[in-house]
Amino acid sequence: MSAAFFLLLSVAVLLGWSQASSARGLPDFTELVEDNAGAVVNISTSSEPKGGNSRNPGMPFDERQLEQLPEFFQDFFRGPQSPFGGGPGNSQPRRSMGSGFIVSSDGYVLTNNHVVEGADEIIVRLNDRRELPATLIGTDPRSDMAVLKIEDGDNLPVVKVGQSRDLKVGEWVFAIGSPFGFDYTVTAGIVSALGRSLPSENYVPFIQTDVAINPGNSGGPLFNLDGEVVGINSQIYTRSGGFMGVSFAIPIDDAMNVFRQLRDDGSVARGWLGVLIQEVNRDLAESFGLKRPRGALVAEVMADSPARDAGLQAGDIVLSYDGDDVELSSDLPPMVGRTPVGETAELRVLRGGEEIELQVEIGRLPEQGSQQASAPSGGSGGPGSAPLGMMVEPLPAEMADSLGVEGGVVVSSVARGAASEAGIRPRDVITEINRQKVTSVQDFREVVRALPDGKAVSVRVVREGRALYLVMKP
Repeated sequence: MSAAFFLLLSVAVLLGWSQASSARGLPDFTELVEDNAGAVVNISTSSEPKGGNSRNPGMPFDERQLEQLPEFFQDFFRGPQSPFGGGPGNSQPRRSMGSGFIVSSDGYVLTNNHVVEGADEIIVRLNDRRELPATLIGTDPRSDMAVLKIEDGDNLPVVKVGQSRDLKVGEWVFAIGSPFGFDYTVTAGIVSALGRSLPSENYVPFIQTDVAINPGNSGGPLFNLDGEVVGINSQIYTRSGGFMGVSFAIPIDDAMNVFRQLRDDGSVARGWLGVLIQEVNRDLAESFGLKRPRGALVAEVMADSPARDAGLQAGDIVLSYDGDDVELSSDLPPMVGRTPVGETAELRVLRGGEEIELQVEIGRLPEQGSQQASAPSGGSGGPGSAPLGMMVEPLPAEMADSLGVEGGVVVSSVARGAASEAGIRPRDVITEINRQKVTSVQDFREVVRALPDGKAVSVRVVREGRALYLVMKP
């Protein structure tokens, strides 16, 4: 044989070895699925129609969204055998499907609140095809969680609960659930990001993955490669109604805290600080003397709140909470929410260019309202002319009373200029510029005259009853 033949043979062997090595480097989920599928359940609910022609709450799509799906899926959701009751507005009993998992051998099951919301009957189906009725123990809409108890549950298979705090971005995870009613479907991917904050959820630092999640997966477990549950699959980001590569799961550390409270007390108590916060962007960081954007800017401190009692002020930037850095404003609500009511937390805040420490005794989040929320967004204003491109007037006493502010000026008009570029609008009430209080038109004029040229300065406004900080460059 020629030397060329041996060379080609050697190259082929090396390529085959390389490909085999690469294949061996990928995770094998077969044993993990076999070991854990028994504790994953399918959850089906039914509820009697309450009248009217509203959308079936168990239906994951409205009529417009259904029309955008392929015909196969339209038939699945609308057909007479549909597990969702035949489509929106149907007078038949409404049905919903989802997933869940067993966390105790006596039958406690975790799932999403939206899977069982409004249900009159809940049936849990195991992978050995047993169908068992379940009782709703409690729900927590704020975290979209529900706890069920399988009736006559005894010696049931259970999942192994892990710790979501140990997750790393990029590690492999997999899900087991029932998308579109296809029981025990396994999908896999990686952790895309941690600590995601969604507009609808202030208190859950979501795990973002690229694991395929679709209607019916809700409430099912997210596993790591040790076969431990690290999250509850809850939401997806989509423009089509189906999976687009961005899925969100509730961290199991937070979920188990909610589970224990619902099981033992029937309700969930969350920590409450009592502030309105907003993100610190580059311009705000410059105006407050920060080298880079970080922290949570306090736009408003609520009356009779733990924050007010602790001496927290509007304009403070919370840099750390109980020793943990606050990089984004969305980091703060979950930190506070996880703190037991009555405990004392230490806040490090930036005030007037100096860092100070405050001790705050955490209260209980009221049933209605929220502990922290995003401040309203800025926008452009109307015509007018004045220094900075806006005109102001004295704040009427009745307006001050209705907004709960002490002093300030009301913006009467906004023209092109620094004010409009900052997002100041007519009827905004200005209470502070460049960290200087503004209680009257005279104060406003004096503060404006002293503003440095070309440097970003903060402006605190009250808009529709909510305070926020804007950045203006004179």
